[in-house]
Amino acid sequence: HEQESWRVRDNFRDQNHMELGLIQPEVPEPDPDADEEQGRITEVEHRRHWIDSHALPLVQHAALVSEEHIGSGIVAVEEDEEQEVNIDERLQREGGESGVVQISLAWDDYNDLDLHVFTPSGERIYFNNKMSDCDGILDVDMNVRPVSNTPVENVVWKEQAPLGTYKIGVHFYKHHRKRRTKKKCKFRLRVITHGKTKEYVGQMKYGQAMQMVTSFTLSELTKEGSGF
Repeated sequence: HEQESWRVRDNFRDQNHMELGLIQPEVPEPDPDADEEQGRITEVEHRRHWIDSHALPLVQHAALVSEEHIGSGIVAVEEDEEQEVNIDERLQREGGESGVVQISLAWDDYNDLDLHVFTPSGERIYFNNKMSDCDGILDVDMNVRPVSNTPVENVVWKEQAPLGTYKIGVHFYKHHRKRRTKKKCKFRLRVITHGKTKEYVGQMKYGQAMQMVTSFTLSELTKEGSGF
């Protein structure tokens, strides 16, 4: 019964995502001869215009999605399982920071996935709100322009993170057709809290509602147990 009721809610979220007009039109494959920097500027500009007109619908959708704690097909994996994705290498390449709380998303194609972190205060860190009032920061945001097939995104609290419950969502923002990139995208999420690591794998398809991957709670006990 629980699985069936979850499916009903998931279908409702997909419907909500579509009705709010949050599905991006497909992007034609970029001209290989086009100026890369100009292309990036154009894409960033396009996203800025998009969020200007879709900020409120995205807030409404995120509020609905955040009622769930975990998405479909999300699997927690042991840290010592064979790593298909080296998240640390990617973060080093992009200048991503580490800290007392670090949430990193990695995937293996040119699509644009977006990391959304709901903080204990209810504020949401994502590409249009990169720094929260509680000192969380999105310091790596990739594939607005499809430049990498080994992208990573990173949200970090460097020194102090607020106590309370955090929720983590992933949104399939845009399907880039570069090099026949598929409409289905597997991802890996890593959560580090006060030195303790958990990893999750999942997949999404283009047009699907934002998925809640996991949630966790920081308490005084969490901090004491870690020696912080």
